Amino acid sequence: MEDNIMNIVVVGVISWTTAFLLTRKCIFPKRSFGFCSRIVSTIHATLAVILSSLSVQDWSCPACPLASKASPKQMETLAVSLSYMMYDLVCSSFDKGVGVDNSIHHLVSIVGIGAVLANGRSGSEVVAALWVTEISTPFLHLRELLKELGYRDTDLNLAADILFAVIFTLGRMVSGPYLTYVALSANNPFVIKAMGLSLQLVSAFWFYKILRMVQYKLSKRTSS
Repeated sequence: MEDNIMNIVVVGVISWTTAFLLTRKCIFPKRSFGFCSRIVSTIHATLAVILSSLSVQDWSCPACPLASKASPKQMETLAVSLSYMMYDLVCSSFDKGVGVDNSIHHLVSIVGIGAVLANGRSGSEVVAALWVTEISTPFLHLRELLKELGYRDTDLNLAADILFAVIFTLGRMVSGPYLTYVALSANNPFVIKAMGLSLQLVSAFWFYKILRMVQYKLSKRTSS
């Protein structure tokens, strides 16, 4: 099992890197570095949500069983996302538009997922956290992709902004705090608890920035 997980991580890093290079050099050669990176990130987010959904053991309690041994599907799902986080941490270092908060998010995720893969515990909680954090990612990137495609300050771009804000809020500020509470209350390793709390704090910071963004967009639209 350990060899299989390691293979998934190694092959995953190579695959994500290859996907970015193909997107950058062959598919969208005239688009920006950030545009191509967002395409790859959207692919990962979609795949992560699908794999996370398939690995849920009990839909009446998606984060259950708590503090238990991770299933093979959960381990494989987390290995795929770990490979992406490792690739993207390096890739984003070449993108001047990426902030410190995003790097912290990646580092915390790498440490947390790595801990689950190392000790084989807390798979349900971390997979649930992966689902919650990635469900809004495609809509986050849709906003920026539309801007580069020439739809900045249009009704379509505003609709994408609002849709992203709603999904992010429901995921990270409604489901997120509950999931963090569950992870902290259960008999999880310290690193898993620290991961959950850190991700929630980063989400709260991003939520503040999103509120300001939506307020600015709506006030700009009203004044115009």
